[in-house]
Amino acid sequence: MSIHYVLIFFLLFLTPFCNSDDQLTHTKPLTHSDTLISKSGNFALGFFSPTTSNNSFYLGIWYHGIPGPRTVVWIANRDSPIITPSSGMLIVTNNSHMVLSNSKGQNIWTSTGNITAGAAIAHAVLLDSGNFVLRLPNGMDIWQSFDHPTDTILPSMKFLMSYKSQVVGRLVSWKGHDDPSSGDFSCSSDPSSPNLQFFTWNKTRPYCRIGVESGLSVSGGTYVTNTSSILYQTTIYSGDEFYYMFTISGDPAFTRIKLEYTGKLKFLSWNNHSSSWAIISERPSAACDLYASCGQFSYCDFTQIIPACQCLSGFEPVDGINFSKGCRRKQALKCGKQSHFVALPGMYVPDKFLHIRNKSFDECIAECSHNCSCTAYAYANLSSVGALADPSRCLVWSEELIDVKKGTLEGGNVVAVKRLSKGSTQGIVEFKNEVVLIAKLQHKNLVRLLGCCIHEDEKLLIYEYLPNKSLDAFLFDATRKHVLDWLTRFNIIKGISRGLLYLHQDSRLTIIHRDLKASNILLDTRMTPKISDFGMARIFGADQNQANTTRVVGTYGYMSPEYAMRGAFSVKSDTYSFGVLLLEIVSGLKISSAHLITKFSGLIGYAWRLWEDGKAIQLVDSSVMASCPLNEVLRCIHVGLLCVQDHASDRPLMSSVMFMLENETALLPVPKQPVYFALSNCGNGEGSESMENSINTVSITTLDGR
Repeated sequence: MSIHYVLIFFLLFLTPFCNSDDQLTHTKPLTHSDTLISKSGNFALGFFSPTTSNNSFYLGIWYHGIPGPRTVVWIANRDSPIITPSSGMLIVTNNSHMVLSNSKGQNIWTSTGNITAGAAIAHAVLLDSGNFVLRLPNGMDIWQSFDHPTDTILPSMKFLMSYKSQVVGRLVSWKGHDDPSSGDFSCSSDPSSPNLQFFTWNKTRPYCRIGVESGLSVSGGTYVTNTSSILYQTTIYSGDEFYYMFTISGDPAFTRIKLEYTGKLKFLSWNNHSSSWAIISERPSAACDLYASCGQFSYCDFTQIIPACQCLSGFEPVDGINFSKGCRRKQALKCGKQSHFVALPGMYVPDKFLHIRNKSFDECIAECSHNCSCTAYAYANLSSVGALADPSRCLVWSEELIDVKKGTLEGGNVVAVKRLSKGSTQGIVEFKNEVVLIAKLQHKNLVRLLGCCIHEDEKLLIYEYLPNKSLDAFLFDATRKHVLDWLTRFNIIKGISRGLLYLHQDSRLTIIHRDLKASNILLDTRMTPKISDFGMARIFGADQNQANTTRVVGTYGYMSPEYAMRGAFSVKSDTYSFGVLLLEIVSGLKISSAHLITKFSGLIGYAWRLWEDGKAIQLVDSSVMASCPLNEVLRCIHVGLLCVQDHASDRPLMSSVMFMLENETALLPVPKQPVYFALSNCGNGEGSESMENSINTVSITTLDGR
């Protein structure tokens, strides 16, 4: 017992010597041995030296409690270091200012605030957001570090880019890895168009153009990070202020934007598994991402594996070796002819544009076509401009075009953009929840979600780009189906079944896709299938086997009987859709094209009759008949008929499907005759295809490579 008493006494004895509160008052200054720690423990404020030589000390804020070198996010006296470590002191004065001084009484740094006469004395607080504020007793903040950033933007920080069309906010890099004084690189709005463009500068020269704003009052996008968190970025134009802000789901404190001393602007997120900062994105991301590095009339092509400079259409390189000299016209420009304008969709617009307000599309064209020095124009119709009060965006260029690039995500990845129908009844909350779900799914036979974007009623999903697009583009096209030989088809069948097995059994939660069909199977360069479009997907709990819905959505023909008629769905619903898809892959016939099968109401009835009569081989697509092994293709047809049985209890699980497909010696049960499809589609003919396009308001979408 005496040992316990001694330990308690010792800890209590040490406490007064270490100030670890989150507040600073005028009666309690901060000295070199003190540290303020936010209530959550995420941030600390105090004196530090970036080098082991201890020659220079700074007052700063850094992440508290993460391993590795100190990660500093804000510095008060970056260009006025304290030479003697023990001499630094931060106090709150009687007139509610903060003053950093040394032992000689010299003021190193001072805060500023709007203080009225007779106001109560303020106190300073280090918040959980990493913001250091000077606060009056009534809760009013009269100064905050978020208004005076150094090289870092933190979540919820309102980074004021411009005020009354004058550049205000600026990030300034460190001078070196161990030198926090102001470096050569900075980030700010473009003084010539402060509400439209954002640059990284090398001293006074443009280094990298980060973005061109839409000009909307509020614009932004939602993205999925490499840690599966939801990141929301927004720029807001409110009255005289134009500012940027970002928020993130999960623990927002450990995400930041930093301007490195090398000139790179990085979006970083802390990874607990690797105990390091992971890069979400960075700019510049390639050599030709540097400002004007491709020269005039050239652009940086990010669709290539290694981004490289290319000439615009109608131009050729001035120098075949050095692209920095740009490109020149192949033919002389004929002024007065509109035919020389070439549309360049998906491009990051060039710099040095003239923004002409209140112009219609035709007026914007006329502005350029009637001016012989005009080389290009761009137009956008902004449906919600709010405070800007100008629904048009007419940009024109004179003479050379420089710094042209877009069509990829930051980092140079080619992507596919899926635009969800504006008529979708899915809300923002449900959309975000499903995005988080898809982002956490990792399987080679599931399409990988890279991000998303939400603006008003627009919802975009950003997927990995799969150049061969969807299975139906090959399977049901007479000129392309020859690409799908039997080996390729069989591998596609097995790949889809593996993806479904992962969703049903091997992922952390049971996931029902509910809209499996040929158009939702995407193919990569090796024709590997990837299940896509999870807009209809539903999650089952650990003890849940079936659910019901009053709103049946999906595609007729692929829907199981119990789902189409009663709204009941389970993993066996997906099994039914898989069976339909398997029969389509074998036959090359669409489930909705009953008119192509004489005397039969549909593909399932046709397949059943051929199998029952011992003529199942006649179902096989003629384009692969000569190359397919008889036993293998008959087994696939047999498995397909087992999957499309009317009663869910008769259908196999996907684990059994996989076993039957991959084991030639496995005994297969005899399927029961399916009657649902024939009854429900009797007399539909071609009309069933139009119903397919009308029933599904979310998964009927447009897929384009960007």
